[in-house]
Amino acid sequence: MDFKTALFYILSAILVIAALRVVTARNPVHAVLFLVLAFFNASGLWLLLQAEFLAIALIVVYVGAVMVLFLFVVMMLDINLERLRQGFWGNLWLGGPIAVLMVAEMVAVLSARSFGLEAMPAPAAVAGSNTKALGVAIYTDYIYPFELASVILLVALIAAIVLNLRQRRDNKQLHPAEQIAVRRQDRVRIVSMPSEKE
Repeated sequence: MDFKTALFYILSAILVIAALRVVTARNPVHAVLFLVLAFFNASGLWLLLQAEFLAIALIVVYVGAVMVLFLFVVMMLDINLERLRQGFWGNLWLGGPIAVLMVAEMVAVLSARSFGLEAMPAPAAVAGSNTKALGVAIYTDYIYPFELASVILLVALIAAIVLNLRQRRDNKQLHPAEQIAVRRQDRVRIVSMPSEKE
């Protein structure tokens, strides 16, 4: 076993364990941190495939921006964990078969015999770097899915802000109109007190 194969197995094992901990972690902040670890290992797998741009983009975009946003949203929402855990076992009858179906689909896609991947020709060599080839593909063939993904991220950002601005009992809000309309008599009270020294 050479170094690249051993590194692939190490990164893949850590990625699978981190992904499982994202789902099974009791604390949502810990789940987000395990997701960051999963993204770092996925970036290492991209580097093994010589897709340097995708590896750096995964680190910069997802770990640097999206995961920080998720972390702040999770910490700001003040999630009631006990209420979330109440419906888990009640929905297991629906989630279990869907999980089995997803695993079966992944095994079918990843098995070479299902789709005859042995007979597929080798990919054609692209002139220039893989970053240039990726940019040409994104901005020509896949421009609509690319723009759709950006709109979905924008909607998620707006939804996070709206969820954080909901009315809470412990939230103290300032009303500028009431602050401007205040009078001196409402704020200052002059009390006449006798002097201690006579």
